[in-house]
Amino acid sequence: MKVVFDNINIFKKGIFFLLCGVFLLLMSCSTKKSLAYLQEERGDSTMVAAAQELYDARIKPKDLLTITVNTFDREASVPFNLMFPSGSALPPTNTNGENSMQKYLVDNDGNIDFPVLGKIKVADMTKNQVEAYLKSQLRPYLKEEPLINVRMVNYKISVLGEVNRPNSYTITNEKVNVLEALALAGDLTIYGKRDNVKLMRESVDGKREVVILDLTDKNLIHSPYFYLQQNDVLYVEPNKTRMRNSKYSALTGQILTGVTAAVSVASLIVTIIAASGD
Repeated sequence: MKVVFDNINIFKKGIFFLLCGVFLLLMSCSTKKSLAYLQEERGDSTMVAAAQELYDARIKPKDLLTITVNTFDREASVPFNLMFPSGSALPPTNTNGENSMQKYLVDNDGNIDFPVLGKIKVADMTKNQVEAYLKSQLRPYLKEEPLINVRMVNYKISVLGEVNRPNSYTITNEKVNVLEALALAGDLTIYGKRDNVKLMRESVDGKREVVILDLTDKNLIHSPYFYLQQNDVLYVEPNKTRMRNSKYSALTGQILTGVTAAVSVASLIVTIIAASGD
């Protein structure tokens, strides 16, 4: 009987190690070198920032803009604001007490139709440039210097692939970099390729480009693609482990189920034999 039980224990241990081996084959061993962002070379503990201008978003076709013109004499600025048709001479207000204005859609040629002034080309201009331009054009019509505010309403980016929360995100401050965008999406999963993130972008003239970003490279912060533009799409490609697991996940599940069933049947048979020997 002692021999039978010893054989049972050896058999169970063998099955246990077999299952552990299968499990380890399905798992990947990720090193710091493949996971860490903005890695430094050994002995280089500082990053010297290059002298660059602060990023400012530029307007593109299909952007939605709100443009408000304000003067001390409120009546004087009314003709230069897009108002909702409410029968009132002054723009209606929303629940917060702020003026609720209609939005300008930038057409494919990069123009908007501004009250009184007519068509104005705003594509590839920053908000500050549009504000300065409108001030210069409105001087003949106003006795005082107007306060002009331009905002982009539909500034959004999309993050797809191996991230925890893939989605489209509206950026209220109109400025976001690659790492901030990934943070909004809950960061990369352990299966995301950190050295091969694809950035898809459409320029003002309609040209589309795909740029490969390496998140492990510390020089990423100096890249012209570090700051995202409106409607940019980030795609995090899955690594080989994820693709392999995806391909064989169904088969692996069936194998594990079969092995478990076989272990249960074998244990039952051994138990019955041991009981019979008693």
